[in-house]
Amino acid sequence: MEALTISSSVLSLNFPAASPGDTHISKPKSPNFRCFPEPISSFRGRLTHRSKSKLFPSNAISSPSPPSSVSAEPSPPEIEEKFDWYAQWYPVMPLCDLDKRVPHAKKVLGIDVVVWWDRNENAWKVFDDMCPHRLAPLSEGRIDQSGRLQCVYHGWCFDGSGNCKLIPQAPLDGPPVHTNKRACVAAYPTIVHHDIVWFWPNSDPQYKDIFEKKKPPFIPELDDPSFTKLMGNRDIAYGYDVLVENLMDPAHVPYAHYGLMQTRKPDVKRDREGGRPLDFVVKKLDMDGFYGKLDMGIGQFTAPCIFSLRTNPTPSEDQVNGVVASASETKKPSTQRRMALVFICIPVSPGYSRLIWAFPRNFGVWLDKIIPRWMFHVPQNLILDSDLYLLHLEERKIKEFGPTNWQKACFVPTKSDALVVGFRRWFNKYAGGEVDWRGKYSGDLPPTPPREQLLDRYWTHTVNCQSCSKAHKSLNALETILQVVAVGLVCVVAATMQGAMSTAARTGLAILATACFAASRLLAHFVHKNFRYHDYNHAFV
Repeated sequence: MEALTISSSVLSLNFPAASPGDTHISKPKSPNFRCFPEPISSFRGRLTHRSKSKLFPSNAISSPSPPSSVSAEPSPPEIEEKFDWYAQWYPVMPLCDLDKRVPHAKKVLGIDVVVWWDRNENAWKVFDDMCPHRLAPLSEGRIDQSGRLQCVYHGWCFDGSGNCKLIPQAPLDGPPVHTNKRACVAAYPTIVHHDIVWFWPNSDPQYKDIFEKKKPPFIPELDDPSFTKLMGNRDIAYGYDVLVENLMDPAHVPYAHYGLMQTRKPDVKRDREGGRPLDFVVKKLDMDGFYGKLDMGIGQFTAPCIFSLRTNPTPSEDQVNGVVASASETKKPSTQRRMALVFICIPVSPGYSRLIWAFPRNFGVWLDKIIPRWMFHVPQNLILDSDLYLLHLEERKIKEFGPTNWQKACFVPTKSDALVVGFRRWFNKYAGGEVDWRGKYSGDLPPTPPREQLLDRYWTHTVNCQSCSKAHKSLNALETILQVVAVGLVCVVAATMQGAMSTAARTGLAILATACFAASRLLAHFVHKNFRYHDYNHAFV
């Protein structure tokens, strides 16, 4: 029962209640990353003349009391400071889902990249996924016997710095054409942080040592050895902004994910699903993101990719003012039951995004050591499937009105939408209401594919998850074995002479053959439903 309880809580937004002393939030150890770098006094002054919505009252910083009402007055995007999408670290994939033996193709911020393991430098590398010879994708290549990335179109080989080391077609006694700068591949600054490969989307040599100046965002729970750190990833068929705002919206959980996630029971139940008023307020918003007070804890958006929910009731005073903690302080094991939901949202291209998630907790850690990761992913993917189609269509409605007109199109009169409105204000104010694709796309969304393709789970998750991929192959093999056994038993019964085997034995073999065949069919249904495609109809839930 304990296992079931903990497993359910990991998938739930119904945080465990914190004890009166559980008010501490671990402080970032990175000297270059601060959750809220701007002094509160200067922010209050800016906020007073900017805020038109009561979700962001002028006294939101100084007063702990929530706003008394909510308004959604439209306002055009105000870009005082332009958010630079190309001066940030972006996560590519968790280490647990990368195979060192092969190169991996990924798209981030509209950039096609290849991720591969350089065994000569014992480091992960992120390159442009394009051979300089004839522009073939390097992700379709291989790691050669010397540990270099090889393009399989013509065999050109590249080292961990992107330098071309071999052009097989060049004569040995000819000029060293492989040393020409045009033979090099663009190599991006790359680092492993929180067991995730991150890259800096600018290959200019001046950014070679960018990690010394600016580090990826620090997530305390993912750095604490007392917390579990199981991760998952999924390619999503709707855009970055819709993904972020959906994750900031706990109010949709009782309805879009009815029966899939536990939610807190309302004081007065007004419908079957159990929706209730939520008391949310955004406390601080600037170009680096914002944080908000929720009735279940603290929500924090670290621009552009990370949204996290923590059980702690309030952030510490030092964290609000940008004071960092030492490594020894942040790694002290917690004595209280704590958990967080960490969502890493990656812009891929218009209409597509990628989600990396982790639900770190410091209790029930033993579960993750005995339960395969794919068993956690099955219900988690079902949760993503249950609102994927409606969000895909919603994004197209937002596009019709124009992203910067979001508040004109949407009526958001309750406090439960405070974080969503906060994100849209950040997105409009600092990013102009859109991701900077640098002219790669026309701005139109891709056409809506058939529902079966939109909700496909195999290509969006299974092949990209090492645990689910292995489970898929193993269960398919077991299905084949069951079918072979069933056919074999039938053949034995049919070939055996009437007098050579008793009627009871023949009957037993026939029953066993039937059971094996039925088991293979049930297993095939389970595999298809959980690793390939699972439709979700809200009307019949």
